[in-house]
Amino acid sequence: MDGFILNLAPTGMLPTRAMTQHVPLTVEEIVADARRCIDLGANMLHLHARDDSGHPTYRKEVYARLIGSIRETHPDVVICVSLSGRDFSEFEQRADPLGLTGDLKPDMGSLTLASMNFSRTASLNSPEMIQRLAERMAEAGIRPELEVFDAGMLNYAHYLLDRGLIRPPLYFNFLLGNIAGAQARPAALGLLINELPANSLWCGGGIGACQLAMNTQGLLYGNGARVGLEDYLWLDGNREQLASNAQLVQRVIDLAGFFDKRPANAKAVRAALGLSSHV
Repeated sequence: MDGFILNLAPTGMLPTRAMTQHVPLTVEEIVADARRCIDLGANMLHLHARDDSGHPTYRKEVYARLIGSIRETHPDVVICVSLSGRDFSEFEQRADPLGLTGDLKPDMGSLTLASMNFSRTASLNSPEMIQRLAERMAEAGIRPELEVFDAGMLNYAHYLLDRGLIRPPLYFNFLLGNIAGAQARPAALGLLINELPANSLWCGGGIGACQLAMNTQGLLYGNGARVGLEDYLWLDGNREQLASNAQLVQRVIDLAGFFDKRPANAKAVRAALGLSSHV
């Protein structure tokens, strides 16, 4: 693939307008923010949906509005929908966006590979849940976006691969820096890279202030960077300047320029991930 993956996570489940005026919450805001960032160079989107009151929702009808609107203007961008277990515990809730079909079908669905604790909450992902979500994605022709916060999660990816529940090419987000997970240090990242299955691509993402460090390592050693307000609301480690998604995307592009790298064409990303075209 010529160029790198630039994966934008614009909203997440936690940011609110009280935390930052820059986070997009409504369908219209998320679509507008996504379009702005795609025009800058983002070629993959990791989408969380919000309902009319601004709370996270799993409903496929909301995801359909997001996907349909984005594809009207940017049909090639890779779209992943969140299947997070932080707020939703039932399988049919978490799998609901996987029921979309045709031009509204997402390319990918997030798959966190174990349960874990954040600073104040837990994300529960039982082995049964992970396997059922993987099976549902395989049935629907939707690829998993494999989320790794610690080394044991990568080991579980090997387990799913051995059982035929996931198939290459595989895509991973290495999300380091969570208080209860692997930290954004070269030794921890090196272990993950060394244990990757064959025919895998990965992007570097960081929780909190280590986002920039992980973005840098993803550009240097991996296939790109994951960035966005889902993971960190600030441009700086001292939390003095709130960020916008466009600023975070542009920072990655500017940083990549020092390494003579540029974002890949979205069609090239699709080809590398084995995804068909929507046009």
